[in-house]
Amino acid sequence: METSAEKIEADGAQAAGRELYEWVRALVSAVTAVVLVFTFAVRMIGVDGHSMVPTLQNGDRLAVTAGLLAGTYRPGDIVVLRKDSFLDEPIVKRVIAVGGQTVDIDFSTGSVFVDGKLLNEPYINELTFREEGTRFPLTVPEGSIFVMGDNRNHSNDSRDARLGTVDTGYVIGRAVFLLYPGPDQAGGKRDLSRIGAIR
Repeated sequence: METSAEKIEADGAQAAGRELYEWVRALVSAVTAVVLVFTFAVRMIGVDGHSMVPTLQNGDRLAVTAGLLAGTYRPGDIVVLRKDSFLDEPIVKRVIAVGGQTVDIDFSTGSVFVDGKLLNEPYINELTFREEGTRFPLTVPEGSIFVMGDNRNHSNDSRDARLGTVDTGYVIGRAVFLLYPGPDQAGGKRDLSRIGAIR
């Protein structure tokens, strides 16, 4: 016959087993949720090159929302896209115009216009003097975007006729947060104050 001490010990062992089971189940659920989020909703992508200077630097690591979380792209958004017929690797660019809008660039003054209005572009490194083959004015087709790098004269983007306007199906997602900064150009120092929201 089981003594009360043995019963208490058995009950304690069962309680510990249940607690361990619940802890393991919670851990597995949390890991599964993180994997699903980073697989289907958020990706981490690195910036390769200097086409988005000064906003982004070579080596920056970005959190990019994908799928339904990315929502509708708007002018000013920073997006990551991939079009194999243009470049093998994903590129990071800024949305200048969306479907139905008309882009015009005056390369003699470096000015960019959308729907006849001069853009206020405090984020660019320099005015837009580099032509790449796309003819302007250009109306962006529905379901597409027109993108350019912030480092205008050192960026391959929608001004290049090989890329042109980009169907949103080629967009991997919207960059929403700078996770970790790459080396800044000035002296190779890391400016930790750059960590934070991109927009």
